[in-house]
Amino acid sequence: MRFGIVAIPTVHEAGGLFERAIGFAARVEALGFAGLWTTDAFARGSATLDPLLFLSALCQATERIELGTCVMQVPLRHPVELAHRAQTVNLLSRGRFRFGVGSGSTKHDFDAVQIDYERRFTLLPDHLAVMRKVWAGEPVYGPALSVWPGTEGGPPVYLGAWRSPRWINLAAKHCHGWIASGIYASLDDLPIGLDMFRKAGGKRAILANIFTDLRPDPPAHPLIAHAKTTLVCSKSEARDRLRRIADLGFDDALMVVPFGAPEMLDEIRDLLP
Repeated sequence: MRFGIVAIPTVHEAGGLFERAIGFAARVEALGFAGLWTTDAFARGSATLDPLLFLSALCQATERIELGTCVMQVPLRHPVELAHRAQTVNLLSRGRFRFGVGSGSTKHDFDAVQIDYERRFTLLPDHLAVMRKVWAGEPVYGPALSVWPGTEGGPPVYLGAWRSPRWINLAAKHCHGWIASGIYASLDDLPIGLDMFRKAGGKRAILANIFTDLRPDPPAHPLIAHAKTTLVCSKSEARDRLRRIADLGFDDALMVVPFGAPEMLDEIRDLLP
């Protein structure tokens, strides 16, 4: 199993943010993690970064690791414009970009850009189909967008979704893989979705958003309080939970490490095989 890191900068790191981000990314790569990923949110009461712009900044600080989104809320953006931005990150990263996509889960984000929240499950597959045409150099609503040499077909796309047959089949048959969330799925529930994904022919299964904090007294966080699968525990317990995740059969585990505590990356690395 590969191990990646999820970075979610907060306003607490606003001072010197660029330098902090570059240092964090370089440390992730130097320690041998497989990738650095980030999330997507913008109208939830705290300042956030655009994930694609954030990853673009990290392209210069890394050479080998994957750079990905887990996950980008596709219905919130115009699909042609989003395809163009994703193509840009794919080019700047020299093909290391992994485009994790989803329907979105928070109504506030949709209200902020005047998109109907109730249509998100219809918009997602429609927008993905449009983006594939853009990456193939085909016209959609007007003239076709020119495709940069070497980026034909677009970046690898991974679908972040709950384990319903509709989304599992879409992830297995029309995407490069499936992203499950440690926030919403427990260790007892995850095997159900993973079995569905494998039977549908799915290849790469990623368990993302595993909140991780090995400090004796980690600060409270509303998402952590409700998350189903976490590594907010002692080192020995974290090692046992990672072993259980590996035994389930996931190909990747993506751990959310406090962006303001990059030294924890070294501790986490010591837990891994």
